[in-house]
Amino acid sequence: MMINTSKVVLLLVIVCVLLLFALPAHAFRCGNKLVRVNMHEQEVINVCGQPSSIRYVGRTLRAYDTPITRRHAPGITELYYPGWGNFVQEVIVTEYIYNFGPRKFMRRLLFEGGVLVSIETIGYGYHEK
Repeated sequence: MMINTSKVVLLLVIVCVLLLFALPAHAFRCGNKLVRVNMHEQEVINVCGQPSSIRYVGRTLRAYDTPITRRHAPGITELYYPGWGNFVQEVIVTEYIYNFGPRKFMRRLLFEGGVLVSIETIGYGYHEK
C-alpha cells in the first residue's frame, strides 16, 4: 500500500492552518466577539449580555508587587521590588453562569476584583422558561 506524499503534505498544511485559527483554552466566543481572561466584568456584560446567574462566592487575598523608586543621586534612580507577597489586597470573587441553550455549552466565569480570571465549560445548557 503506497501513500501519496502530496496528499499527506496537503493534509498537514490544512491541519496547521486550522490550528492557527483555534481559540486558546482561556477564551470563548459570544456571538462574533471574543471573551478572554483579564477582561473586566462590564466588558463581558457588554459582549455577552446579562448572565443566567450571578453568585457572590466570597473574598480572597491577592499578593502583588509594587515597584518603589529609590533615588541615589541626581539622575540615578533604581526601581526596587520588595518581593512577592509584601503587598496584599482583598478582592471580591464573583461567579457568572452563561447559558447559551441546549445545543451549546454553558460557561462558568470567575471574577476576582472585577477581573476575569477563569473560564470553565460546565456541560450543555438548557431551555430557560
